[in-house]
Amino acid sequence: MKRKAEGIVMAISGKTAKVRTSGQIYCESCESQLVGNSSVMDVYNPVAAAAGQRVIIDLPETSLKVAFIVFILPLITTFLGFLAGVWISQNFGFPALLSEASASIVALVLTLLYIKYFDTSVTKTKMMPIITDVLSGNLLQEVALTKYT
Repeated sequence: MKRKAEGIVMAISGKTAKVRTSGQIYCESCESQLVGNSSVMDVYNPVAAAAGQRVIIDLPETSLKVAFIVFILPLITTFLGFLAGVWISQNFGFPALLSEASASIVALVLTLLYIKYFDTSVTKTKMMPIITDVLSGNLLQEVALTKYT
């Protein structure tokens, strides 16, 4: 299910653009229209849309993989760290509370570092909304021409 939004390009910066959406999101599979607040978002601009043009944006779907990594993985690794701490305390004679807490904290910190790495590697263009089509010419010029003629 792809979601689409319509917006106006406000500014261009390299391969990305700032687009003000109209607040209407279209769903391809159910042909429904969701109405929300307009917002300005950074989008990937492979079609080289210019400032002032009306465009169609494909919005990425929320990925199950991302939800798992952000919410479930820290819980699992913290629990596995706790189990490693139990094993360390039983086999090496360290105090149980110290080894369990330390291993859990180390596992959690390593997981949070992985999440930070995952976040920086994914947000470049993979999860960014994409401009797929230009609907009209430069609206800013059209408004200026009609205003002064």
